[in-house]
Amino acid sequence: MMETGEDIVIVGAGIAGLTTSLGLHRLGIRSLVLESSDGLRVTGFAFTTWTNAWRALDAVGLGDSLRQHHQRLYGNVTSSTISGHQTSDTSFEAKGKRAGEHEIRCVQRKLLLESLAKELPIGTIRYSSKVVSIEESGFYKLLHLADGTILKTKVLIGCDGVNSVVSKWLGLKKAAFTGRCAIRGCVDFKQRHGFGPKLMQFHGKGFRSGFIPCDDQTVYWAFTWTPSGKENDEIEDNPAEMKRLVLSKLEKVPDEIRAIIEDTDLEGIILSPLMYRHPWELLWGNISKGNVCVAGDALHPMTPDIGQGGCAALEDGVVLARCLANALLKEQPSEKTKEKAEREREEYKRIEMGLKNYAKERRWRSIDLITTAYMVGFIQEGESSVTNFIRDKILAAYLGGFLLKKSDFDCGKLSISNSE
Repeated sequence: MMETGEDIVIVGAGIAGLTTSLGLHRLGIRSLVLESSDGLRVTGFAFTTWTNAWRALDAVGLGDSLRQHHQRLYGNVTSSTISGHQTSDTSFEAKGKRAGEHEIRCVQRKLLLESLAKELPIGTIRYSSKVVSIEESGFYKLLHLADGTILKTKVLIGCDGVNSVVSKWLGLKKAAFTGRCAIRGCVDFKQRHGFGPKLMQFHGKGFRSGFIPCDDQTVYWAFTWTPSGKENDEIEDNPAEMKRLVLSKLEKVPDEIRAIIEDTDLEGIILSPLMYRHPWELLWGNISKGNVCVAGDALHPMTPDIGQGGCAALEDGVVLARCLANALLKEQPSEKTKEKAEREREEYKRIEMGLKNYAKERRWRSIDLITTAYMVGFIQEGESSVTNFIRDKILAAYLGGFLLKKSDFDCGKLSISNSE
C-alpha cells in the first residue's frame, strides 16, 4: 500500500521528534511523526531540565505552561556515603554568559510529551507505525512499515532511539554499552514531601544516586552503578530486588532519603543499561546525508551524569526545525517557472544544505556532551582510592559550577533567517 504527499516524516515520538514537529508546526510546516509503540514513550519518569532546555522550551512556546507544574531548584548538595560528610553545596542562583539567568527544574517526562503532543495538529502522530526499511527513490525516500504501508517523503528525520533504523541507514554504529546501569524511580507522596528545592546527590564506592523534587508532592530518584553478573541475574525484571539493592547500597544516607526509595511503588521502578555513542563516530560519521538526518538519542546517546540527554534533544528539535524551515520556505521565484524535475532537484539541494547546517551546529555540541558525561560518570563511580579522592576532594567542589557551565547554552529562536 503506497501513501504519498508527506513532505517531512519524523521517526520516533520522543522528546526530539515531538519538539522538531512542534517547531516546524510553529513555522507553518506540516510533518508526520511515526511512533512504533501504541502510545507516547514515557519510560524514565522525569529528567533534570537545565537552563539550555528552558531556552528550547521557550522557543517552541511551552516553557511557561511547564513551569507551572514543576518547582524551581536553587542548588545542588552532594554528600559521600563513605565519609558520611557533605562534600559540596552549590547555588544555582547565577547568571550564565550565553543563556542568561540559570533555571533548573525536574520535569516529568509524561507531562512534557503530552504537552508537546497536545500542541500538534490532530493526526500528526501515527502510532503502531514501525519502520523496517528505507529505500531510495530519486529525490525522495520510501519508508517501508511493518504493516506493509510505504510512505514517500522529501525529508526523513530519525529520532527513534539509541539503535535507530535511520542512524543505521546513515552508517552510524549501534550505541555502545558502558557497562553501567541505572535504576530509576518516582514517588508521589500525595501530600507535601517537605524536601527543599535542591538536587540531592550521594556518592559511594562504585555508585552514584540523586534525588530531585519535581513539585511539592513528587520526587524523582536515580541510582547508577556497574552491576556484577550476579546482581544482573538477581534484579533483572524484578523491581522488588531493584529496590532491595538500592537500599542496601544507601545504608549511610539520612532516613528521609531512604524513605523515598521505600515509599516508591514497584511499578514506579525501572532498570535500564546506560548507553553512549563513541564521540569519534560523530567526528567522521554522517549526522545528515542528502535529505536524511538524526536527532536526540539517535544522534547522541549519552550517560546521565551531567543531566543533558533530554536537554540536548530539545535543543536538536529547535535547531533542526529552524534549519529545515530556512530550506523549505525559501523557494526562489525563478524556481516556479522550471520543469517539475528541475524544481525537485533545486528543493532537494536546499533541503540537503539545511540539514548540513543543522549537522554543523550540532556536531561539536554533541561530541562535547557525550564525552563530558562519560568522563564525569567514570570519576563519580570510581572504586579506587585515587578516583574517590578526586571525586570527593577535587571534583565535588567544581561539579555544580561545571554542570551550570554545560547548560549555559542558547539554541536560539525559531525565526527564519533573511539572508540569502
